[in-house]
Amino acid sequence: MGYSKDIYDDAFEELKARRNKAEYDAMIKHSELIKKLPRVQEIEESLAKTSTMAARAVFADRISVREMLEKLKTQNLALQMELKTILEKNGYQSDYLDVHYSCKECSDKGYIDGKMCLCLKKLLREKAYDKLNSVSPLSLSDFKTFSLDYYSREPIREGEKMISPYTRMEKILNFCESYAVNFTPQSRSILFQGGSGLGKTHLSLAIAKEVINNGYGVVYASAPDILSKLESERFNDDKSTDATENLLKECDLLIIDDLGTEFLTQFTLSKIYNIINTRMLLKKPIIISTNLTLKELEKSYHQRLVSRIIGEMLRLKFIGRDIRQMQYNDTVKKG
Repeated sequence: MGYSKDIYDDAFEELKARRNKAEYDAMIKHSELIKKLPRVQEIEESLAKTSTMAARAVFADRISVREMLEKLKTQNLALQMELKTILEKNGYQSDYLDVHYSCKECSDKGYIDGKMCLCLKKLLREKAYDKLNSVSPLSLSDFKTFSLDYYSREPIREGEKMISPYTRMEKILNFCESYAVNFTPQSRSILFQGGSGLGKTHLSLAIAKEVINNGYGVVYASAPDILSKLESERFNDDKSTDATENLLKECDLLIIDDLGTEFLTQFTLSKIYNIINTRMLLKKPIIISTNLTLKELEKSYHQRLVSRIIGEMLRLKFIGRDIRQMQYNDTVKKG
């Protein structure tokens, strides 16, 4: 997958910082240790000498080279064993003096024999996720701050049934909490429907926050933001052109907020369908929130897209009064 230059730069900068920290920590530990145990430095100096002597012996024109190398090897092993014994006797792990890189495979360099290490691939994805999520207020919403007090306990008519907004939203809240805690990349896709200010965005953000904290890759963005970025990349000449779209298709969980508020063109319609359809074919979960009814969605988008949404997504209908308006009124009264 191609990424923009700034994402690569950020990833390599972080790898460099990890590598520098690991080497600095090792240097500090070494410095403190040889002050406490001077024999450690003597052993290290002797090991360095045997290595130098071994290198010289290889190029020496002597019949006894093999014998000399065997002798040096024996000395080297004895010194290593002594060092290990000293460390363990004084309560240190045998690898205490080693440089402990974050990635043991590539030593935080990002490449192994010219091939990209898995740690760099993971870091690039994380940087790309962070960049996409940078405009989302993920830190502002969680399940603890979702209050049911704004939902009336008085039943209202919904179709042929009477139900209180409080009861409905309590069930939705409990479901979302369970969904987030038990999330896997094979979890079910969900459609949040309902008017403005009913808590769809709040619960979407709460799910995103919990799932991210559990170590999964989440992309959260409003439909206008996603499509605006895709459209700007359309005219970009570098190799990152498909990076955002690929992330939207491949991340563990994609959350699209405010579907239906974006400016619709043939390009945006095609992209929305492609992203949602691809994720559903791959059985990868997606959460969509919208203020539109199913009939309104059918008017705006391809009928086949709405058909897939109806057939494969769990629909959760939010009901009640506009919470944001009520919160504003409460603030005015207190002021």
